[in-house]
Amino acid sequence: QLQLVESGGGLVHSGGSARLTCAAAGINLDYLTIGWFRQSPGKEREGVASISQGNGFPYYADSVKGRFAISRDSAKTTVYLQMNNLKSEDTGVYYCAGTEAIAIGTMGVPWTYWGQGTQVTISS
Repeated sequence: QLQLVESGGGLVHSGGSARLTCAAAGINLDYLTIGWFRQSPGKEREGVASISQGNGFPYYADSVKGRFAISRDSAKTTVYLQMNNLKSEDTGVYYCAGTEAIAIGTMGVPWTYWGQGTQVTISS
C-alpha cells in the first residue's frame, strides 16, 4: 500500500532555512509525480513545488521560485523540499502528495495520495 510520510517541519526564524522530507513507501518514484502543497491560515491550499515522475522535472509556484528547491534521492523513494530565505507567509501545514499523472510545468492535476502534513512556522 502506498504511503507518503512527511517530516522536517518546525519553528524557523524569518530568513532561515528548513528541509522537508517526503518518504514514499510502496512505490518507486519513477512512476509517481510528487508535489508539495501548503495550507496557510485563512488561505486556500497552494501547490508550491513538484517533481515529475521519470525524469524528475521540477516546477515551482511563483511565490517560492528562487527560494525553494525540490529534489529526489537516487533510490527514488524520498523527495526533499529545501526551503531558504523563509518568510512569515511561508507559515502553514505542508503536505506531500502523489499522482500517477504526468505533470510537467503545472500542479493542476488530480492528486491521489496525500501525507498527513507537517507544520512549518516562521517567526519574525
